[in-house]
Amino acid sequence: MTVLAGPPVRIDAGRICLDLAAQPPDRADALDRWLHAEGLVPGATRLPSVDARWVARFRELGDCVNALVHGQLRGAGPDPAALARLNALAAAAAPPAPRAVRSETGGLVRELSAEPDCRALLAAVARDAVDLLTDPVARTLLRQCESDDCHRCYLDTSRGRRRRWCSSEVCGNRERVARHRRRHPARRNSAAR
Repeated sequence: MTVLAGPPVRIDAGRICLDLAAQPPDRADALDRWLHAEGLVPGATRLPSVDARWVARFRELGDCVNALVHGQLRGAGPDPAALARLNALAAAAAPPAPRAVRSETGGLVRELSAEPDCRALLAAVARDAVDLLTDPVARTLLRQCESDDCHRCYLDTSRGRRRRWCSSEVCGNRERVARHRRRHPARRNSAAR
């Protein structure tokens, strides 16, 4: 899920790798929140080593995913450099192993067996991208947002496969307002007076 600036609007692209590609975090604290929000790291797990290097590596992975997904949507072959980098990141480390532990209230909660490092978390996201790009059914669901100024991609799992925007609340609303203004230019001019 991508969280946009301003009031909390969540964009669910349908896959973790697409969420990263849509809006890669640009600061260490934002990356920490994103890793937790995506479920890659359980809520109580601290990530004290997240820093600018982690941010740069996740942004690089987001760029690779973007290049490969947009290439897929254009019907072009995969970008060789992006594909090689994606495969290297997917193979670099084992994703963190989860385990069930008893909470203070007696219920079971998810915990990681060890503190995850950057390579392991990158591998988890890269493997999600490999799964997406090699799954013929999932690839047929890939779409790009139809908003004029948005290039986010998502999986269209809507009924009838008619989803047009990455977010109805953001891009969809922006497009509906623009369409209304094109249909009713006189109202806009009289309101400005």
